[in-house]
Amino acid sequence: MNVAVQRLPAASTTSSRGYLRFWVTLVVLLATDQLTKLWVVKTIEPNTYFDPRPALPVINGFFYFVNITNHGAAWGMFDKYTPFLALLGLAALLAIFFFRRQLELHRPLLQYAFGLLCGGIIGNMIDRQWHGQVVDFLDFHLPGYRYPAFNVADAGITVGVFIYVLFSFKDAFPWRRTAARTTTSADSVVKQETR
Repeated sequence: MNVAVQRLPAASTTSSRGYLRFWVTLVVLLATDQLTKLWVVKTIEPNTYFDPRPALPVINGFFYFVNITNHGAAWGMFDKYTPFLALLGLAALLAIFFFRRQLELHRPLLQYAFGLLCGGIIGNMIDRQWHGQVVDFLDFHLPGYRYPAFNVADAGITVGVFIYVLFSFKDAFPWRRTAARTTTSADSVVKQETR
């Protein structure tokens, strides 16, 4: 009986919050993405990515703010296919909505992951819809390699997908399987105690 009393409030607290982590993450990422792009457009001259001396050094030789527009997806792929990319983004958002249970969106970590992913998709969709292009401004120079410029939305998409992929492999790790068995055993005890 004691176990049931301890477990039930936790479950009700989780359900009452719904998808709060998802929405907060989405809104924060989307606002940050749009505000930084607005700042870049108003502050930095266009096409500074190709300038031998990038527009605004943050860490000389490593990290700069630039202003370059991209009509395609990541790394300029699908250039000039703006309507297709907009439909693809919309399809991804709809798929996440309709398959949220199968994607386990109720889990806190996955709410953060999908909040980043959806916020990034929407951020770049807004740019494509209103401007016909996406503003990229984060410019990293690695030893012998210059990483293609990207923006906050791109970073959100990348980190969100990375978290989801790592979470998908949770059963591959022995300690995760043990934790899952322990949780399942505790849940079955709760059901027996409440009968």
